[in-house]
Amino acid sequence: MSINRSFLLELQHEVASSRKIISCVPTEMWDWKPHAKSMALGDLSKHIVELTVWTEYILTKDYLDFQTDYRPVEAKNTEELLLLLDKYEKVVISALNMFDEEQWMREWKLKSGDHVIAEMPKVAANRFIVNNHIYHHRGQLSVYLRLLDIAIPGMYGPSADEMKK
Repeated sequence: MSINRSFLLELQHEVASSRKIISCVPTEMWDWKPHAKSMALGDLSKHIVELTVWTEYILTKDYLDFQTDYRPVEAKNTEELLLLLDKYEKVVISALNMFDEEQWMREWKLKSGDHVIAEMPKVAANRFIVNNHIYHHRGQLSVYLRLLDIAIPGMYGPSADEMKK
């Protein structure tokens, strides 16, 4: 199986999982935080969605510079986030379908101006900076929702909320 095909299959499964958990986020609770040092529920949800499109940045650019290229996701509610997630999935699928497999080992940078935050082959950047990052924050989001007593959807099988008693 090609790297492109592998990432495409993973993307489709993981976007479906992100969609399930993001759809549980109540817009009226977007400002809620479990702790003063924690990200707000809405900001965490936005971050999960925006990370999805970073695969397209990795595929089409040699770097992402926070000072010149990064624009935070602008969404006012959960419905808008779900629309953005659908849009980003299409953008990434298109980029993957056009991406030359030979380019996966080409170096990619995450930087802020002249400061290089990370530099690695595109294949590693997509795995570590995008996918693993999404999994981490979805885990956080599931804890936030649990603390708010909101049922958690299963992402890799049924959740405790979906199990029959």
